[in-house]
Amino acid sequence: MTEVVTTIALDAMGGDHGPGVVVPAALSAMASHPSFNFILVGDEQTLRDELAKHAEVEGDRLSIQHASQVVTMDEPPSQALRGKKDSSMRVAINLVKEGRAMACVSAGNTGALMATARFVLKTLPGIDRPAIISAMPTMQGHTHMLDLGANVDSSAENLYQFAMMGSVLTSAVDNIERPTVGLLNVGEEEIKGNEQVKAAASLLTGSNLNYVGFVEGDDIYKGSVDVVVCDGFVGNIALKTSEGLAKMVSHYMKQEFNRNPLTKLAGLIAMPVLKAFRARIDPREYNGASFVGLQGIVIKSHGGADAYSFNTAITEAVKETQQNVPELIREQLGDLLEQRQTG
Repeated sequence: MTEVVTTIALDAMGGDHGPGVVVPAALSAMASHPSFNFILVGDEQTLRDELAKHAEVEGDRLSIQHASQVVTMDEPPSQALRGKKDSSMRVAINLVKEGRAMACVSAGNTGALMATARFVLKTLPGIDRPAIISAMPTMQGHTHMLDLGANVDSSAENLYQFAMMGSVLTSAVDNIERPTVGLLNVGEEEIKGNEQVKAAASLLTGSNLNYVGFVEGDDIYKGSVDVVVCDGFVGNIALKTSEGLAKMVSHYMKQEFNRNPLTKLAGLIAMPVLKAFRARIDPREYNGASFVGLQGIVIKSHGGADAYSFNTAITEAVKETQQNVPELIREQLGDLLEQRQTG
């Protein structure tokens, strides 16, 4: 029996570093995922020049799709959507729409990527708004959190849908039968929170999801639940605060270890521990946020990602493609709607 080969489209021009990061990441992904093909989307000559820097390239598994335009990192989403129809971002998403690729990975402008993906792929039937979900490190391993910025103002129904989508994705990529779901709030007591959060809690309590109640900010990193649900305003602030805290801790540790010869010696002695600590919270290991709720798989890499980090985002696309996450969400949504009608 012939092995089924799946293709992933890579926006090779997006992000801060473009082809210099995406091409080596693609070559690494080819070695790690032999049943996957990849399409580099961008300026053909630029990509051929970058590929020429690498010794061995399997031509039958890696192809180029020319795109004449690039969406800049500060470009307004509306401008990118209307004026950049041949951008590497748009063409990569079009490949998913056309069925030539099963997923798209881009490090480009988040707002433009979401607007374009939503316009081209559309949301799944019954999903009001797509959401951004990503894994975050915890004391127990990791948790998945959404929404991380796609929707700054979400209704109770939106939060309910986020919880369902987050549960489905987490179950699929982490192989957890019934992921625990928590709703981020200012306290665990039922009387706390705004009206949207309270109403969402009521919806979740009556669902067949493994909803465990409200969780607070510190529960994110304790790993109290498998899925943390919030609106995009809160989620994005929590994410950026976490990134800033990690940078501050790193800054002060370097500063203290370089204070004098004695502290430098202590740093050398502690180096194995410090390296192990860094590896456990390395943001490169958690790169790759998924736009769930669309009729296709779109993965957003951090704009400043290096090749290792971008490859992590590709791996997320591979996992979601293997499990066909959009179809699983479609099925789960149907079950929840049927439950509501018969409940």
